[in-house]
Amino acid sequence: MAAESQTIVVPTDAELLQAQADLWRHSLYYLTSMALKCAVELHIPTAIHNLGGATSLSDLVTALSLPPAKLPFLRRIMRLLVTSGIFASDSNAEVETFRLNPLSWLLVEGVEAEDHTYQKYFVLGTVSRHHIEAGLSLADWFKKDLAPPVPSPFEDLHGVSLLHENMSLLDKELDRIVNEGVAAHDNLAIGTIIRECHDLFKGLQSLTDCCGDGTTVSAIMKAFPHIKCTVLDIPKVIKTTPADAVNYGAGDMFKFVPPAQAVMLKLVLHFWNDEDCVKILEQCRKAIPSREEGGKVIIIEIVLSPSMGPIMYEAQLLMDMAMMVNTRGRQRDENDWREIFMKAGFSDYKIVKKIGARGIIEVYP
Repeated sequence: MAAESQTIVVPTDAELLQAQADLWRHSLYYLTSMALKCAVELHIPTAIHNLGGATSLSDLVTALSLPPAKLPFLRRIMRLLVTSGIFASDSNAEVETFRLNPLSWLLVEGVEAEDHTYQKYFVLGTVSRHHIEAGLSLADWFKKDLAPPVPSPFEDLHGVSLLHENMSLLDKELDRIVNEGVAAHDNLAIGTIIRECHDLFKGLQSLTDCCGDGTTVSAIMKAFPHIKCTVLDIPKVIKTTPADAVNYGAGDMFKFVPPAQAVMLKLVLHFWNDEDCVKILEQCRKAIPSREEGGKVIIIEIVLSPSMGPIMYEAQLLMDMAMMVNTRGRQRDENDWREIFMKAGFSDYKIVKKIGARGIIEVYP
């Protein structure tokens, strides 16, 4: 019997014109990223901050020491970045002014504020040539029959894993930018977490932070001076740590995690595939006491969920794509996390709170 023919619903003229405009947007989104990169490299957010947080275009051109002839071109970039939510503007004023908003405030250099974490290097890392080339190779990567463990498109193309110790052999400057970008990304909002999840650290006597740089545990120790904190990371990172009250230890979290009442993994597991996450969590479980004695693993990671709203969910999915293109890891929804926790031998977990795109999870032995 012949398959029943499907009725093709022909879009209306209005729908086709809207679809074409949407296709323009999706095909040209990369130009928004390039405009953002340009703004960061020209130090536009810092210039606006130094001009009092708002400025006319002519004053901005002067502050940036740009040729006056570039003013109309800068207006076009700023117009796109305002529409994209990166800056704000007062276009109804007699003289159009451009202002900082919360997003561009994160790109201001030299701000002395507890909750300000300079995100310049996160931007420059994600739009670097090597990252873009890996994204451009995605279709070719899908066609290859690669033996497991399947390398990421970045690793397949460039021959080295992102954040690997050998990354500096590929590009020393990119290695520095990526590491600084990851640190800035990871340390953002730790103050918010401490304030809004105060009970997370209440009653703890000791804490091991896996793959931290000391910034997070320093903030924790400031709020909870009695907690004895240890940071575990690879020797390359530990060599550059500051001399402070934090105990730093070089090691491999796949083989051993220093014992503590709680172990923290903050934005670590998304770099690893499920099998590796289970291995890491098994070492964490060995490092902590029973649940009755306060033992737990604190995980701070994205928890994929459409309930976060379309904009936040899109941001989460884009971060998942970044993991797929550049690492062997991924972002996970609650079911994914539950499966990993159970495979690693844990008995229960609780999502304490969702802060922005991230979830704060307690996992119990």
